[in-house]
Amino acid sequence: MTDRRHALTPDALLMMDTIARTGSFAAAARELGKVPSALTYSVRQLEDALDVLLFDRSSRQAKLTAAGTELLTEGRRLLSEMDAVANRVRRVSTGWETQLTIACDGVLSRLTLLELCESFYALRPAGGEAGPGTRLRLRTEVLAGTWEALVSGQADLAMGVSVDNAAQGIEVKPLGDMDFVFAVAPHHPLAAAPEPLDDAEIMKHRAVAVADSAQRLSPLTVNLLPGQDVLTVSSMQAKIEAQLRCLGCGFVPEPLVRDHLRGGRLVARAVQRQRRTARLGYAWRAAAVGQPRKAPQGLALQWWLAQLESDTTRHALMERHCGLPSDVD
Repeated sequence: MTDRRHALTPDALLMMDTIARTGSFAAAARELGKVPSALTYSVRQLEDALDVLLFDRSSRQAKLTAAGTELLTEGRRLLSEMDAVANRVRRVSTGWETQLTIACDGVLSRLTLLELCESFYALRPAGGEAGPGTRLRLRTEVLAGTWEALVSGQADLAMGVSVDNAAQGIEVKPLGDMDFVFAVAPHHPLAAAPEPLDDAEIMKHRAVAVADSAQRLSPLTVNLLPGQDVLTVSSMQAKIEAQLRCLGCGFVPEPLVRDHLRGGRLVARAVQRQRRTARLGYAWRAAAVGQPRKAPQGLALQWWLAQLESDTTRHALMERHCGLPSDVD
């Protein structure tokens, strides 16, 4: 096994690729700057180490066997991955992170988030090569789960956290305020009930709630009445779909259901309890735990934080849903 591993060097894989691409040992030898006999000897050494026949010797052309074809396919893939690793290592040395994980609450605009990803991948770092080489990982979280992903080290940037959250070494900046409305399907009993709806009337009907994605922090429960029947779903999008199907009632972010309200697929109802407004922000680790000094920021995180300084970007993340332009009222 050791001999086989030592035989599969980048030079050996490049030799296989050159022979297959040029179609003959002689042409490959000229391209590689070798004499044909030396190239033939190298191929035989590789065949002996792998204990397989890579080329059909009965043909005057450099015709690959099935084993040779497999080695060529996998060899090209390995050479490509080696190049990619080398590029990423070089870029990391210039300050670009290998990976950046972003935790985003499900109430924010996925369209805007993906457009930011497009802009990030379109960057041209020094050297003019496409993309910064940083792998992005997006996580969708709910309520306290977004904050937990950051403080536990599972995410580098958290968007959609409560601006009231605080922790040592974490910096929080505001995204904006998001209004919630109490909404039901037009054929739901509460759609025709006298307004404002009081808790006693709401209590008679099933609520739809989104499960907090936090695993270690205490999960949050918002706007549920004690003893009320509850249908629990995993995302805000699923909650909205459930309320469209008249499976329950509840508070939903107004920007996410704006189209449904305009189209009459959902009906907003006034309630006696105070209308809920969520003050959302974004956060990142600014210092290591127990360290008063600022932590060094990679270039990828710096780029994302720079985008979030824009009023337009923050507004789009809060308001731009269902493909609507961010400036639609």
